Amino acid sequence: MNKKYSFDSLSLADAQHEVAAGQRLLAARGWTTSSSSNPSNPSKTVDVLIVGAGPTGLGAAKRLHQLSRRSDWLLVDAFAAPGGLASTDETDEGFLFDVGGHVIFSHYKYFDQCLDEALPRKDDWFTHERVSYVRSFDRWVPYPYQNNVSMLPKDAQVKALTGMIDAYESSLVLKSKPKNFDEWIVRNMGEGLAEMFMRPYNFKVWAIEPKFMQCEWLGERVAAPDLKLAVTNVVLNKVAGNWGPNATFKFPARGGTHGIWKAVAKTLPADKIQLNSTVVAVNHESKTATLQDGSAIKYNKLISTMPVDNLANILTPSIPKVVEHAKGLIFSSTHVLGLGIRGARPDRIDDKCWLYFPEPDSPFYRATIFSNYSPYNQPQKNVKLPTIRLAKSAASVGTTAKDGPYWSLMLEVSESSVKPVDVATILEETIQGCINTGLLLPTDEIVSTYHRRFYHGYPTPSLTRDAHLAQILPELQKVDIWSRGRFGSWKYEVANQDHSFMLGVECVDNILFGVPEMTLNSPNWVNTRKNEERTLV
Repeated sequence: MNKKYSFDSLSLADAQHEVAAGQRLLAARGWTTSSSSNPSNPSKTVDVLIVGAGPTGLGAAKRLHQLSRRSDWLLVDAFAAPGGLASTDETDEGFLFDVGGHVIFSHYKYFDQCLDEALPRKDDWFTHERVSYVRSFDRWVPYPYQNNVSMLPKDAQVKALTGMIDAYESSLVLKSKPKNFDEWIVRNMGEGLAEMFMRPYNFKVWAIEPKFMQCEWLGERVAAPDLKLAVTNVVLNKVAGNWGPNATFKFPARGGTHGIWKAVAKTLPADKIQLNSTVVAVNHESKTATLQDGSAIKYNKLISTMPVDNLANILTPSIPKVVEHAKGLIFSSTHVLGLGIRGARPDRIDDKCWLYFPEPDSPFYRATIFSNYSPYNQPQKNVKLPTIRLAKSAASVGTTAKDGPYWSLMLEVSESSVKPVDVATILEETIQGCINTGLLLPTDEIVSTYHRRFYHGYPTPSLTRDAHLAQILPELQKVDIWSRGRFGSWKYEVANQDHSFMLGVECVDNILFGVPEMTLNSPNWVNTRKNEERTLV
């Protein structure tokens, strides 16, 4: 039986609701929560309590374990397995889908060593050269788009180059910094590229217009075009080469991204990890965290990786400054959709990794050919599955199970108050988008579907984000709470898996030794160098 996972909207005001969707999935798979106990008598007392077993929490736990003589610690998580947002779901038909587009590339020696320890064998990993394109003007334009205007239609080439020349001329006069992301786009790329790609694509990603976003976060995230290179490639009809830190990346052979973090967790003492334990209240005066089952844990220092806006709402006594500034943080929700398809990987897909979609003929901003990452991300050829529908029609096509082979697509759709998503129709819209953009043919046989919504999807680098964080994070540290992680410290520019892990590691060093947290406080610095100061051995 095919199962489509779909989750309803969640309430920001109540932190318990944030994990409810995941708990429903866990319950569906037979996982249960722990038994209750009396909150008036804390069941445990630790020096450092870590809330959340995603990459940040596991990074903190790994560092504390390495420095075990320095501190007693405990890691708690609401779910039945570690991983957090870096996890993987499996459909009933045996297709794996990460809960977002995750690959491994690293800025840190310590991170590399921890992963090598957890998954040490050569066959634990596949290494890929990124093959990435943008779907534009009914063609595949190599990524980054702004460096490959030579692949556009002639009139679009003229539009792009004219804008780039105008931007260059303006740069000779303008000396002030861009006020927002949209202004950065126009100044660096011109109106042509802004109109054809950057504005529509970024709205599809962030679910907010670029003019409401700052540009300090950009760093290595966005390639500024090279005017001379662009002109040369247009004249010679050449393609620009790969760019960026993830031009080469690794992916685990088995278990999807979740396999990484389950393996990292296994390098830690099992009695230091307490799963199925949702923190519902934190009393910062008594330094007690209360769990959903009624038990409590007393701590000296708290590392929280839950979304800081949720944390603000479960603090007792309430800290008004934290609550007020947390309300000013902006984020988008993410829908992850998956399609399992019968047949050999088609030539039109070939060895592509992930693809970008700026145009309105599809609801998704990115598609990942998830079956290309590992042959174990989908059922093997001899597994018999019925076709649940053809791409062009949701009508049943019979229940006869047939052999593979199989391949898969994973697609991401953003949502916000200004970019709503209809949960009831988004799967159908996504399949139609795949047909519109050439990912699927109308006659392709779909054998599995997947849909999961994440209330906290992307932490938006809004114009006021840094001002809010400058109030929230120090205020929490005054009461011995370190809020870190993708949504704990709310910095997208250091929210990849390697960054998130090291946010936890560096947080521990700050707690124990007062060492500055460079990843949190100096993203551009860590992103432009090899960070080899810390080692696991």
